[in-house]
Amino acid sequence: MKKHLLVATLLLATPAFLPAFSQTTPTQQNMTHKIEVTGFAEMEVTPDELYFTISLREYFKDEKNQKDKVAINTLEQQLIKAVAAAGLPKESLTVSGLGGYQNYWEKKKRPSTFLEAKQYQLKVSRPDKLDGILSEVDSRGIQYANISRVDHSQKEELKKQVKINALKAAKDKATYLLQAIDQKVGPVMEIRELEDNMYYPQPVYAKANVRMMAAESMDAAAPESDLDFQKIKLSYRMQAIFEIK
Repeated sequence: MKKHLLVATLLLATPAFLPAFSQTTPTQQNMTHKIEVTGFAEMEVTPDELYFTISLREYFKDEKNQKDKVAINTLEQQLIKAVAAAGLPKESLTVSGLGGYQNYWEKKKRPSTFLEAKQYQLKVSRPDKLDGILSEVDSRGIQYANISRVDHSQKEELKKQVKINALKAAKDKATYLLQAIDQKVGPVMEIRELEDNMYYPQPVYAKANVRMMAAESMDAAAPESDLDFQKIKLSYRMQAIFEIK
C-alpha cells in the first residue's frame, strides 16, 4: 500500500516542474523599430510694419529773446493732420512718452526756460511715408525721428509654415537614411518642437535721409527715402520619431 501511495505522489508532483521547460521568454520580435531625426527650416521676409519714434519739442521763434513760443499742442496737431493726409488710420499714431528740457540759450542774460517735449510712435508699412509726414510738421519742432522696431503683419502664419517645412524636412531625412539600408518610413510615433527662433534686425540706413530737423535745416526740402532693411529671419527645428516598416 505504501509503495502504491509513493508512486501516486510522484505522478502528482511531476507536472509542477514540466511548465518550466515549456515557457517562452520575451524576445525582440515584439519591439518596434524606429528612427529619430531632426528637421530644420528657415524663412526670410521683408518687414511690412515699421515703427518710428518721433520726438517733438517746443521752441522759441525768437531764441535770443525767448519770444513767440511754438507750443507742443501746435506741433502735435500738425503731426496728426499729416498722418491723416498720408491716408494712415488714426490708431497708427500713439503717444509713447512725455518730457522736456531746459533752454539755456543766453543763460547769463536770462533764466533758462523749461520747454515741453513729447514722443510718438508712428506705424507705417513703407519708409517713404515718413518723409512726407515730417515735411508737413514745423521742422524746428522735430527733435528727432528714428526707427524703434520692425515686424510683419503675417508673422503667426509664417511661423506655422516654417514649422511645417521643418517637419517635412525631418521626414525627408528619415526617408533617405532608411533607403540607404533598404528600409521604409512608417507612421510617425512622436513629434517634438525643439527651437523657436526669430531674428528681428535693426534697419540699415543706405543714406542719412531721415532728417534731423534742426533750425538750420528749416528751409530744406524733404529728400526721398532710401532705406534698406534687412529681412526678418524665422528658423525652427522639429524632432520626429518614425516607425521603420
